[in-house]
Amino acid sequence: MAAEPLWPEPVPLALSSAPLPQYGSGSLADLLPTLAAGQGVPDLTATITELTPADRNCVFLIDGLGWEQLKAHPDEAPYMTSLLATSRGSTGRPLTAGFPATTATSLASVGTGLPPSAHGLPGYTVRDPATGALMNQLRWKPWTAPHVWQPYPTVFTLADAAGVHTAQVSSPTFQHTPLTKVALSGGSFFGRLSGEDRMDLAAEQLAAGDRSLVYTYYSEVDGKGHRFGVDSDAWRGQLMYVDRLVQRLAEQLPPRTALYVTADHGMIDIPFDEESRLDFDEDWELRAGVALLGGEGRARHVYAVPGAAADVLTVWREVLGERFWVASRDEAIAEGWFGPPGAMDERVYGRIGDVVAAAHDDVVITASVREPHESQMVGMHGSMTPVEQLVPLLEVRS
Repeated sequence: MAAEPLWPEPVPLALSSAPLPQYGSGSLADLLPTLAAGQGVPDLTATITELTPADRNCVFLIDGLGWEQLKAHPDEAPYMTSLLATSRGSTGRPLTAGFPATTATSLASVGTGLPPSAHGLPGYTVRDPATGALMNQLRWKPWTAPHVWQPYPTVFTLADAAGVHTAQVSSPTFQHTPLTKVALSGGSFFGRLSGEDRMDLAAEQLAAGDRSLVYTYYSEVDGKGHRFGVDSDAWRGQLMYVDRLVQRLAEQLPPRTALYVTADHGMIDIPFDEESRLDFDEDWELRAGVALLGGEGRARHVYAVPGAAADVLTVWREVLGERFWVASRDEAIAEGWFGPPGAMDERVYGRIGDVVAAAHDDVVITASVREPHESQMVGMHGSMTPVEQLVPLLEVRS
């Protein structure tokens, strides 16, 4: 009789166990269409049924502030904490970001009202099928014609055409970026450096129309989380600051306004040890048969050399075991990772990795040579775990 192996082989995670985003009923992609439909903008549907229409709507997106991080820090965020029970139309429930839970993907979902499978920004870096090169969709490198890459109109554009006063209030740095053009353009852009100025101007813009749709944004919660972690004093300081910004805006809302505070993803701190950080550039098994490594540490797109996709899938499942959900491109699409099954735009299909790996445990796949900066980050995000996927939808009405 054969002896039992000393160490049992790891069992791959069942793909059906991945907690899918709530596309079509409670994801970031559903927020602006719901608000604009309530303002009478045609061809849009209100799919977040808990929200009551308002003449004036404001979305304040705080980069990196996940639902679980907010709930864990009531002392640092007393004002936002006071709104948790009335979140999402008094249900107390969060939204889901969408997969992957990363800024470029989420901002495109917010602005277009479409899931990643349709808007076509399905990761931090993805392969451009036309060139075979990796495309960084946050920094837009190498440069690609924006409206070829993402051809659909934004909700802001549709609202502006329907006579809704539409404005974005953000850092001047973002005014002319390709990501802004494809995800957040439409109406007027106002650049302001300080958070206080943004809140004040957002309130002014809400009052500037009988029907108004205003978007404003703050990034440094995410920045401090990446650099120092969500367990750091620097991150807590940013949370305290942005809590005051939310209250400042809420206290200035003109009549008939709904303010919604949300985020693009949550974040998790990853220890700096070999068990928690698997270095692709040092792991010959993970590298075998791989032509390009895309995505980010907790949500990887893996592009195989021709003919090697099945072998790469097998090896990644064996190596990663229960630490990652590992799917083929077609499996990830069929499971609904990037959007409802059947919603995959043909132009987007080839941008998805031959293999897609989403972290289940507190672990990342770094690439110390290819991605030296990203590999040194403390806070990470991208996958479908609740800490990354769940984002607030706090509501204040005047």
